[in-house]
Amino acid sequence: MPDTAPSPHLPVRVPLATQELGIWKSLSAVRSNVLAVIPEVATRMPIVSGNTGKRWHMIMDPDAIRTMMLERLDNYPKSIVTKNLLRPAIGESLFIAEGSHWRWQRRTAAPVFTHRNMLTLAPVMTRAAERCAARLANSTGHAVNLLDEMVATTFDVIGEVTFSGDGTFDRAAVHSAIEDYISDAGKVSLLDILGAPDWVPRPGRMVSGKAMRHAKAMADRGIEARAAQGPSKIPDLLDLLLAGSDPETDRKMTTAELRDNLLTFIVAGHETTALSLAWSLYLVAFDPKVQDRAREEAQGVLQGRAATGDDVAALPYIRSIIDEALRLYPPAGMVSRTAMADDELCGQDIRKGDTCIIPIYALHRSHLLWDAPDTFDPDRFANRKEIKRYAYLPFGDGPRICIGASFALQEAVIILATLLARFRFEAVPGHAPDPVMILTLRPQGGVWLTVTPL
Repeated sequence: MPDTAPSPHLPVRVPLATQELGIWKSLSAVRSNVLAVIPEVATRMPIVSGNTGKRWHMIMDPDAIRTMMLERLDNYPKSIVTKNLLRPAIGESLFIAEGSHWRWQRRTAAPVFTHRNMLTLAPVMTRAAERCAARLANSTGHAVNLLDEMVATTFDVIGEVTFSGDGTFDRAAVHSAIEDYISDAGKVSLLDILGAPDWVPRPGRMVSGKAMRHAKAMADRGIEARAAQGPSKIPDLLDLLLAGSDPETDRKMTTAELRDNLLTFIVAGHETTALSLAWSLYLVAFDPKVQDRAREEAQGVLQGRAATGDDVAALPYIRSIIDEALRLYPPAGMVSRTAMADDELCGQDIRKGDTCIIPIYALHRSHLLWDAPDTFDPDRFANRKEIKRYAYLPFGDGPRICIGASFALQEAVIILATLLARFRFEAVPGHAPDPVMILTLRPQGGVWLTVTPL
């Protein structure tokens, strides 16, 4: 397993491109690690432009990013490549939809993710943290792949808060179908890079399409069964969405719209949190002093019990560790937009049709925006007001900021605090993870740590 750390004093990082890549090298890089196409110079400049089959620009300037994400949002929709990759799996859900179709869905779903509803769902997170701790207690002195543990724990949470475990929906089968689609067919193809239309067949995606159709039919049956039987005693996400409507038009989501958004929540709702937790555990094992300080905070607050939603505000250092993990290893390390009109960003002419990329991985490691950007330092988040807006984008920003950000952060703090209060985590020599992004930035090879109960 390659160790990509530039020195033993810094955590692992992606080796960025130090020379210009042509179209074939770019394709090869994208299929093995999307972030490998980012030029190293992007960490020291506000914008980098080039032409690889078509014109592209990487934007690392917070003011220009604000223009794209807020001031001229409709001029910079998600790129055609992104939509082509994800539409077969999650349809025209919130993540992909644009314009008025996105707006009414967002208005309908936003009340679901209020602070009050998130606190109502917090006991599910606490129970999942307890079950995870019980499993780890049986691994005394052994190396454990904490990536697998975090995926299992967060999937435990999202399955419960989505369908309440009522048996109407085979969550594991649906999740497996989406995972297979992403790993087998979701990789960027040369046809996507060259902008070929949707009707040109992509062989890999044709193979996985049958499994996705089966998963969607299964989800539809589960949604219709819930609508017929009525809400759970404690409403879950499906209940809340079924009851929701657009406050401006009273429009309600159809079964297909509910399904596509629930599939999005199931995947995004556990994948990003699992990754932030796995990277956080890697980092606290990398820096034992940080781990000791975090443990002292967690033990002082929790006094032997598992963390709850009410504890989150009292665990600021735990939260800072998660924030710093999201800075160093943002789950969506790169996002792309297609310019719909001529524009100018950072003094560079943007033409209609250009691909405008926000390489969040490079933005978060910019020497123009962060002190010692490759260093693990949770204290940089001690005062979040000092972080420049649009310089830190683990959940995006502007009107399209991730609707589930508060859900993910609450869950991550509850789980990480519970584990750090009860266990010591130590790195396994020679098993540093390799940060690789296909659709999300994962620790390839896993996060192998020795777990010792306290």
